[in-house]
Amino acid sequence: MAPKDMAQLDELTRLCALDDVEEDLPYCAEIGGIGYAVFRVGEMIFVTADLCSHGPGNLSEGNVEGFEVECPFHQGRFDLRTGMPTEPPCEAPVATWTPVIADGDIYIDIANPSNM
Repeated sequence: MAPKDMAQLDELTRLCALDDVEEDLPYCAEIGGIGYAVFRVGEMIFVTADLCSHGPGNLSEGNVEGFEVECPFHQGRFDLRTGMPTEPPCEAPVATWTPVIADGDIYIDIANPSNM
């Protein structure tokens, strides 16, 4: 998603440079003490909460397979597109955000997760 104008971009929070995120190698952006996991699948970018909804695992340290990330703590999985759990023991979704790409950087509206 691209911002409509610079005023919209001012309302968003920069997470990282687009070049910081490699295919199958998640990136963790920490903003105000909260982690956001940034993923690249092909040319698509996805952003989720970094902390697993089931335990102390960081999704940015997980394995990515297609549109799923596996939590390194207990091997539960989440769909990157929706934040919904796809494998137990995860039952609750993780927050996701719609990324905005502008000038080679990735931004999100932190206050407005896409799926919550």
